[in-house]
Amino acid sequence: MSEWKKKGVELPRTISSMPKNIKKRQGKARRSKKKDLVEKTPEVLTQMRATSNSKEGSVAPSVDKQEVIFEPNPGPQTKFLASTEQEVLYGGAAGGGKSYSMVADPVRYFTNPHARMLLVRRSTEELRELISVSKQLYPKAVPGIKFMERDKTWVAPNGATLWMSYLDRDDDVMRYQGQAFNWIGFDELTQWPSSYSWNYMRSRLRATKASGLPLYMRATSNPGGPGHQWVRKHFIEPNTPGESFWATDESGEVIKWPKGHTREGEPLFKRKFIPATLFDNPYLSEDGMYEANLLSLPEHQRRQLLEGDWDINEGSAFPEFNRQIHVVKPYDIPSNWTRFRACDYGYGSHTGVVWIAVVPGSEQLIVYRELYVSKIIATDLADMILDIEDDEKIRYGVLDSSLWHRRGDTGPSLAEQMILKGCRWRPADRSKGSRVSGKNEIHRRLQVDEFTEEPRLVIFDSCTNIINQLPTIPLDKKNPEDVDTNSEDHLYDALRYGVMTRPRSNVFDFDPASQRTGFQASDPTFGY
Repeated sequence: MSEWKKKGVELPRTISSMPKNIKKRQGKARRSKKKDLVEKTPEVLTQMRATSNSKEGSVAPSVDKQEVIFEPNPGPQTKFLASTEQEVLYGGAAGGGKSYSMVADPVRYFTNPHARMLLVRRSTEELRELISVSKQLYPKAVPGIKFMERDKTWVAPNGATLWMSYLDRDDDVMRYQGQAFNWIGFDELTQWPSSYSWNYMRSRLRATKASGLPLYMRATSNPGGPGHQWVRKHFIEPNTPGESFWATDESGEVIKWPKGHTREGEPLFKRKFIPATLFDNPYLSEDGMYEANLLSLPEHQRRQLLEGDWDINEGSAFPEFNRQIHVVKPYDIPSNWTRFRACDYGYGSHTGVVWIAVVPGSEQLIVYRELYVSKIIATDLADMILDIEDDEKIRYGVLDSSLWHRRGDTGPSLAEQMILKGCRWRPADRSKGSRVSGKNEIHRRLQVDEFTEEPRLVIFDSCTNIINQLPTIPLDKKNPEDVDTNSEDHLYDALRYGVMTRPRSNVFDFDPASQRTGFQASDPTFGY
């Protein structure tokens, strides 16, 4: 038995209009507002989620015949409409029925006179499609509802409202200051370049306890667009698609109640990402025409819109990155393989450290460990690295050369402070043209070697941060030969420093004395 059935909650089935026999009884029902509201409430609206339990939002009497206006497709669309997490993203590939789902979701709350809802797009022009769909659905589902053209607002007979508006620039959020909504929807979320609007509008999410209304934020989107990276970090990276998880902040930490609160340390709320593809929508996929159109697109657009691949971002610096090829399961690396580390340090932003092993007799590099932290001083970072490495034999470390700059002070530089702790480094190459050369070297290593039929760079799947960052780093719009330095590129920079040290390993690197089992060399110099 599913979790929903255990709780006695029915999954969404249909949105239905009132049968004619109910309409005939409306004349008598006008004598009582409460009775009038009950008679007008479509029965099956409340089956989408058992949330409208107030007296004003009571379920209508059962009827013999109903006209089905909307029935969600089985699978992702049904799961989206039934989700109880506070923040849910629905999308992925094109054609999954995202926009219709976004318009259908608030219908259930029109039965509650306290409902105040908001649905936004990036611009007013983009609202046209949503308004058009709502005009087909709402008058049939909620008899007597009116659309105020000037205000772009739907008003139900009982006073419930849905405001359809825009949110273009960050300062447009001030239009909603002082407003309160129980439901907020963002259609095509990746069209917002930053998370500022999404985070701010969460502060507008509130309702009185007596209303009986839940608080929800809903979003739809395809991969790609200016906000691809932050949306991916909020909804895609933290957990397996379709699985609920506790909401995290920009640094990936779970958001918790603050110190001193009665619920100190408890997670605040949950999120979920529900992926959908064209094939989850039989109305578009059956004849194959829309699929054919998507198949004709360039590769990166096809992977985004047909496959719903969030590893591909339009304008990404490394479109050749492929999880199926470049990500491998961890395995025990022999102790005699050459190992080194590379670091891009930052206190206010993030520090990225990667550990790399070199396959003997091969050019292949293995990123087998990562460290991604913030607000850590240099000496503490040195201690963390030494603790992680323990007795591991690290041949050398390469560090951002700017950490040797004294920057006006007379004491030891940050690099020197770390070296004094025993965490040794050499400066990375930051000469003119080194950024472009490093990027080209990573491109070369991501290619599959024709002889070995393996890429020259692979990453253990335990290094989740660099796996998530590498395919989404955008190109610099002013210099397409480099990545956008305003993006989250700390682990990329550490990797670039590492590969540009020209690490080499061959049969002469083999140390017979390091063998602990099996054959023991009598002469460690020649290995026999």
